[in-house]
Amino acid sequence: MPEGHTLFRLAREQTTQFAGRPVHVTSPQGRFTAGAALVDGRVLDGVRSYGKHLFARFGGDTVHVHLGLYGAFTGGTGTPPPARGALRMRWVADGPDGAGVWTDLRGPTACEVLTRPEVDAILARLGPDPLRPRADAGRALRRIAASRTAVGALLMDQTVLAGVGNVYRAELLFRHGISPFRPGRAVDEALWARMWADLVTLMRAGVRLGRIVTTRPEDRSRRRGVPTREDAHYVYRRTGEPCRICGTDVRTEMMVGRNLYWCPVCQPS
Repeated sequence: MPEGHTLFRLAREQTTQFAGRPVHVTSPQGRFTAGAALVDGRVLDGVRSYGKHLFARFGGDTVHVHLGLYGAFTGGTGTPPPARGALRMRWVADGPDGAGVWTDLRGPTACEVLTRPEVDAILARLGPDPLRPRADAGRALRRIAASRTAVGALLMDQTVLAGVGNVYRAELLFRHGISPFRPGRAVDEALWARMWADLVTLMRAGVRLGRIVTTRPEDRSRRRGVPTREDAHYVYRRTGEPCRICGTDVRTEMMVGRNLYWCPVCQPS
């Protein structure tokens, strides 16, 4: 599932390509036909992300998209290709230089037109997004510190913290030497302040790079240049491989429906 930095980049790209001009919106698959008709031909004000949600505002109506596990946008310039397959939504516009732009959406968990109160209701149930200016880190801490639930599960709860997924969960906990099984109430204010600041830095880097890189240069096989895929993470998808710090085999098990990765020595119970 795309994490918050991917949605942030998508919102920025779609705003640059489509905002301020009429957008032709269709649903070749047919499952979004009524919603597409509501906004077709209207001027897009802009697109913003919050956590793993996208909100494209057309006046008083907003197209809300949640990609889920399988959703994806593709796009390009010029004339769009023939519509094939499960194409939920297509946008076509003149583009900033008049050459034409298009984007296609396939496989989302949600694609719907909402009113402003409906958008506000979604935002109200989400935790703070580390990529949003003036996000309230303390609001997440209050939920975490009051819970007996494992911190590895709490970090994936979008009502606690918006935009964090499986990669950031595993890597953030490793970087701070925290067992994913530690109860939330064992995370104090000082520790959470360090974790939050680190998470903001990592997610902003994800926006800039277009990928998640969590390793420090000194912990990579190549200390200079762009990190390779093999060097990008400490524990994520490294089951059975030696920990980059202590050499212990990285472990995995399921937690809240996703594979959890951790080092039992660097992240002691």
